[in-house]
Amino acid sequence: MTQMTKEKYEVKDLSLAKLGEDRINWASSQMTVLNSIKERFQKEQPLKGIKIAACCHVTTETAVLALTLKAGGADCVLIASNPLSTQDDVAACLVKDHGMSVYAIKGESTETYKKHVNIALDHEPNIIIDDGSDVVATLFQERKDLIKNIIGSTEETTTGIVRLHAMEKDGVLTFPAIAVNDSYTKHMFDNRYGTGQSTLDGVIRATNILISGKVVVVCGYGWCGKGVAKRAQGMGGRVVVTEIDPIKALEAIMDGFQVLPITEAVKIGDLFITVTGNKSVIDKQHFETMKDGAILSNSGHFDLEINLAALTKMSQGRKIIRPFLEEFTVNNKKIYVLAEGRLVNLGAAEGHPAVVMDMSFANQALAAEHIAKNKGKLKPGVQTLPREIDREIARLKLESLNLKIDTLTKEQVDYLSAWKEGT
Repeated sequence: MTQMTKEKYEVKDLSLAKLGEDRINWASSQMTVLNSIKERFQKEQPLKGIKIAACCHVTTETAVLALTLKAGGADCVLIASNPLSTQDDVAACLVKDHGMSVYAIKGESTETYKKHVNIALDHEPNIIIDDGSDVVATLFQERKDLIKNIIGSTEETTTGIVRLHAMEKDGVLTFPAIAVNDSYTKHMFDNRYGTGQSTLDGVIRATNILISGKVVVVCGYGWCGKGVAKRAQGMGGRVVVTEIDPIKALEAIMDGFQVLPITEAVKIGDLFITVTGNKSVIDKQHFETMKDGAILSNSGHFDLEINLAALTKMSQGRKIIRPFLEEFTVNNKKIYVLAEGRLVNLGAAEGHPAVVMDMSFANQALAAEHIAKNKGKLKPGVQTLPREIDREIARLKLESLNLKIDTLTKEQVDYLSAWKEGT
């Protein structure tokens, strides 16, 4: 039964808090960079007096980020960024043991999700930490009176950044928005290694299939697609990539993958994984030509990449086979959809490993600090964190792994800054 108060929280069950505490502590033990930032934040209080609305996947790793923001002095409200990604024990622990305002329930309806977005905005935030840009989009469309309070926002996902650029193009983005996803220590590691591993984890948990020998169709060859394709290949999958970008398609070929148009790939695919950030990547005409037994999953942010409305309309029946695995009957063949077409790595599994989210959430914490320290100085629009912050996160990660790298000699520094010396 949902437990809630008018102004504090809405979570599934506070009695789950002890399990959440143990799992948060386990994640924290692997998030050394964020913990070092938390220690500094406790001393310096860079977010004191700042109200933050954070829309994130409410997982153990996000809990460590939320506690870091709180340690820095922030007054933070946390809501789920996806109806299926919340870990109810984590939400309970943050409320019961840490006194945080959390509005997140695994499996919440779209209506409840939208309600929580508005509750986050009711907090009258100064900084929005977004995951898909739903909070920022709602702000500009429905809550314009609150724009005056905003000093900046951060965005975690490729999908969200696409939306922010569209807002910027339309002239509505009136404050600085830090594209955290564009930091090297985010997309090169989180998207590639995190999404790669956790997506296959979600697929296997939902289905218990053997990847080896399957034709795995990866739709999209961005950083997420690269990670998924590589890990599927490593598990013995015969990987096919579909792309719209000739450069990425060529890169997939050079990396050893077969590249086909989606209209051809659907005829041979056993398992489909979409990671494009676009809608209807797998559509009605594709369902019609799929093999019997094809399995469809999505690891893009929104549940739009697989056109489930079309699949539902053309199917003669549907039923749940096991948790997060639904069977559709289409003209005497079976098509299976995982996690309702939502993020399979978070819907059917636990999302990225803590060790990689350590860098992603270090970016989030430092982006919030960057916005707070530069209030009124940053230009409106989409921008990235300064590269020196990105490099500092990488340095801290190397240090936590007890790894050392070389430094330039004075001679090398002089050579790189000169132009006269050559062959």
